[in-house]
Amino acid sequence: MARKWQRMARIKRRKISLPRKRMKHKVAEKGHFVVYTADKVRFVVPLTYLRNNIFRELLRMSEEQFGLHIDGPIILPCDAAFMEYVVSLVQKHLSLELQNALQLIASLGFGFGSNCHCLTPMPASQPLAVV
Repeated sequence: MARKWQRMARIKRRKISLPRKRMKHKVAEKGHFVVYTADKVRFVVPLTYLRNNIFRELLRMSEEQFGLHIDGPIILPCDAAFMEYVVSLVQKHLSLELQNALQLIASLGFGFGSNCHCLTPMPASQPLAVV
């Protein structure tokens, strides 16, 4: 009887254990969070980026478009190319004026249409606000 339990314990151990390589992609490192773009590209972003107005605006837009889901991923309403551009600007410590300009572009819906293709211009019939 003891051998049977030992054998079953060995089998269960094999099923339960997962390689660390696989688990690494599921959870963000300490001090980071994971977001997905509309085209399903995964970005691991430092928490310090939450101080940036552009990221706050993207998260606000995500909440408006997709709602708040407790158990699902955070999906930003832009594509990977736009997200890479924003991340590169934040890494270079862009000026407050540039942050405000990008925030204005995002809030006007420039490139955030129903098909979620960023960096596509708005229709010419809509007037732009002059700042």
